Amino acid sequence: MTTIQNIIKQADALLTPEKFQDYCPNGLQVAGRNEVNKIITGVTACQALLDQAVNEKADVVLAHHGYFWRDENPCIVGMKRKRIATLIEHDINLIAYHLPLDAHPVYGNNVQLAKKLGLEIELAPDRKVTDLVFVCSLPSPMSANDFIAHVAQCLQRQPLHIPGNAKTINKIALCTGGAQDYFQQALKFDVDAFLTGEISESVVHMARETGIDYIAAGHHATEKYGIQALGEYLAQKLNVEHKFINIENPV
Repeated sequence: MTTIQNIIKQADALLTPEKFQDYCPNGLQVAGRNEVNKIITGVTACQALLDQAVNEKADVVLAHHGYFWRDENPCIVGMKRKRIATLIEHDINLIAYHLPLDAHPVYGNNVQLAKKLGLEIELAPDRKVTDLVFVCSLPSPMSANDFIAHVAQCLQRQPLHIPGNAKTINKIALCTGGAQDYFQQALKFDVDAFLTGEISESVVHMARETGIDYIAAGHHATEKYGIQALGEYLAQKLNVEHKFINIENPV
């Protein structure tokens, strides 16, 4: 058993959210009971995850996608009211870490996805803590088709692939989730492919014209692993129970 203050202290020290300019608050978003015995982790703090947390008698829901996003309606009505009411009624804490979890060099979404895919991370000496695009390489070069099949097998989801000019895939820029706007940044690294979660219409033409393979493997599918790693870290550090619950999402 530990306290919610210890959970936040450990997570903040690890992820350093104060260094990021994020689109939402990081850390404790909805306060619940002080004592913590069980943490439930999930990608998004949706109603289905909250309902599972209630059934599991969890003290904390720890998510990558929490609430109170920039420019959203601040009123506590409709879906938001039901979600927050569930947390308050059952005295459950909601903790969320967004960009700090993406960027972490050990427990982050990008590094954990690279680990899942068997990619080797290349961390430049001048890399900043807040950098979100990671450069990786395969142990051995693969054809584009073989690499797509490898990603599909690892993630149990067929990615969307926009072919480029590379005869083989070796060096890959990676940024999980909705990172299609980082494609231009990825081009600076002289890579064969850019792997992310989502795709926009304009990116298709960019991939074709730059010759860089673009792989959209799913927002949810690429961001399942960081939150699990963070939950396991906190559970071991603070001697509490942890369970990851996967609420399927096709996006």
